[in-house]
Amino acid sequence: MLDMPERLSSDAILVVDDEPQFAKGLARLIQAGFPENPVLIRNSAQDALEVLQQRPIALLITDLRMPGMDGFGLLDKALTFEPALTVVMLSGFGNAESAVSALKSGAYDFLTKPVDQDSLYRAVAKGLERAALMRENRRLNAALNPGRYSLIGESPAMRQLRDEIEAVASNDYSVLILGESGSGKELVARNIHRLSKRGQKTMVSLNCTAISENLLESELFGHVKGAFTGATKSKQGLFLTADGSSLHLDEIGDMPALLQPKMLRALQEREIRPVGGSEDIAFNVRILASTNKPLEAMVRAGDFREDLYFRLNVLTVRVPSLRERACDLPLLAQYFLRQTCSDLEREEMALTPGAMDYLNARAWPGNVRELLNFVRRLVVFSTGPVITETQARVIDSSRRAYPGSTSASETYKDARKRVLEDFTFSFINLLMEKTGGNISQAARMSGLERFSLQKILKRLNLDPTAFRLKGK
Repeated sequence: MLDMPERLSSDAILVVDDEPQFAKGLARLIQAGFPENPVLIRNSAQDALEVLQQRPIALLITDLRMPGMDGFGLLDKALTFEPALTVVMLSGFGNAESAVSALKSGAYDFLTKPVDQDSLYRAVAKGLERAALMRENRRLNAALNPGRYSLIGESPAMRQLRDEIEAVASNDYSVLILGESGSGKELVARNIHRLSKRGQKTMVSLNCTAISENLLESELFGHVKGAFTGATKSKQGLFLTADGSSLHLDEIGDMPALLQPKMLRALQEREIRPVGGSEDIAFNVRILASTNKPLEAMVRAGDFREDLYFRLNVLTVRVPSLRERACDLPLLAQYFLRQTCSDLEREEMALTPGAMDYLNARAWPGNVRELLNFVRRLVVFSTGPVITETQARVIDSSRRAYPGSTSASETYKDARKRVLEDFTFSFINLLMEKTGGNISQAARMSGLERFSLQKILKRLNLDPTAFRLKGK
């Protein structure tokens, strides 16, 4: 079947020719030879550019001579959207000079009309093979060289997530990112933006719960001088700050009800009106919204506007929880461990198999964010280059709401000293109980020198023999 825009396949083929009958015949021929690949038809370069902005295309086959923008113009603009795009040029006036110009301009291959079926199939097969190779190279580079916005993990759920991110990144539709708290929704938004045509500009983010309701409208749409008490000068809102880029609206499910109609109007009209202003201002922004709330249920309950929901939910990406990708936990833990040691300028540390088993067996209701915070605690509170299972258990069990037990008059230095002292006492107690007061064994398990452990025991006024008697 030809022209299936609802399928966000990354293996789609786009045929562009100003002669409709030729384009249809060529598309049927390609579809017969490559039935698994959706084939789209457009009859002008401008229409083709719209497709390239809205969905992933693996192979572009375009005529060279067309009214308006020709094939070279389309090639140039298409490669600005997707530098790795595979393009095959067609011409009824084929000559060596045209072929060389096309290849120098970035085309992958050049065919002459009338197109020979064997030559066409050979070019399409090689073009799709190149497109698949480029996608795989990009995936491997991201896995081998994790950067700030890399998604760590090779589980089926993460592979599917990366495929979905690549698919939605190639168009300009609004995306609704769903997932539990701490699962990495903001990271997904940043990856979508980074891989999109807007990726060279900085993405603008706003947490809808971080600003009071009466200031949120001004933050989004801006205000003019004198719009309200304290507005001593005009302010540009985030919609205009993000012009030409992406605007990430985190926790969109918490957007105040009174602001939702104004947000809907902005998305419908692609215009905003600053608070206190009298003129509308056009903007060019892609919306990436995220939430951990069940928006569909909120719509049914009347807590979220249905029309706004559908404006935001053009495309949906669901971020898996950590329990759905449990096999990625060791990779994540090792990555966070290296990252934290680097941030704290400490020598690299390692987790023993027992410590890793403990992490694997533990529940993570806070998802990846909770794992990251726990690894940071392990690095801060552990001594020596190796983190053992005992250390992990003690650090985990000693978690407490320190801010709640801190006196308002207590200084940071005193609070920090008390917290460390409490942790040390809990850790050494559990360690000595586990080893029955055996100092040599306790030193090996904790990574402490025997002499250092004896000094700590003396400072804490703990007698190892008491633990031996307790063990009996």
